[in-house]
Amino acid sequence: MNESRELGRALHGWRDRITPEAVGLPAGGVRRAAGLRREELAQLAGLSVDYITRLEQGRATSPSAQVLSALARALRLSAAECEYLYRLAGRPVPGPGQLSTHIPPGVRRLLDQLDGSPLSVHDAAWNLILWNPLWAALFGDASAQRGRERNIVWRHFAGLPSRVSHTPEQEARFEAAVVADLRAATARYPADAGLRMLINDLRSVSTDFARLWDTGIVGVHESDSKTVHHPEVGTFTFDCDVLTAPGSDLRIVAYTATPGSDTADRLRLLNVIGTQAMTEGSTPG
Repeated sequence: MNESRELGRALHGWRDRITPEAVGLPAGGVRRAAGLRREELAQLAGLSVDYITRLEQGRATSPSAQVLSALARALRLSAAECEYLYRLAGRPVPGPGQLSTHIPPGVRRLLDQLDGSPLSVHDAAWNLILWNPLWAALFGDASAQRGRERNIVWRHFAGLPSRVSHTPEQEARFEAAVVADLRAATARYPADAGLRMLINDLRSVSTDFARLWDTGIVGVHESDSKTVHHPEVGTFTFDCDVLTAPGSDLRIVAYTATPGSDTADRLRLLNVIGTQAMTEGSTPG
């Protein structure tokens, strides 16, 4: 129980040091402290307010590795703080043979500062781990998604709903690149059981994936165009680039619009309305 109380105190202290503005949340209303409220941390981490409360009060004693990873991202913990968090929770600290979801401070600043373009961050297995508000406005808020729902490769090969449409040529390039990424990830992270399970399940759910995996196809991410269909604002045509963060296997996906284009105009409108649907009778302008 001592560890549970220490974990609760640590979480409360980390929450208190982060301002809402630092994580893109409005700071309205009367606040007793400058830090995040419990409901704001719950929103950022995709957890319930009740569970955050029980963690801080030492009444929830066995948070999963997935919960710890979500808390570490939401609280913007350093690598050393992440290790301390896992140890307090009695969980093994992720080792070099396992996928890492740690996001360096520079990548976080990138998302904070480049707020005029939709950006998302993924780990080496293409699990979505961070996104900016404009990405959420374009693709839908992913905070309610769990597990495989946040994996780009799974969503594609399992046929889950998507706002992106590909030409046959674009789809072939995309599939070759992400299958090659997963093959490289299994070589770099041989101890990651979740990654091995993902590969096995992909082979079971998709004959296309199994065929590409067995042929040893090699692909790389190149600048390409992406067509995205928004239910209220309409169709966007973006330039899409996949960037890597130095010293990590993180992938940053950036969607940019040609200046003066129809997509650029629609993106400005989307930036205004955010994730809220346009009301009936409203018109773009």
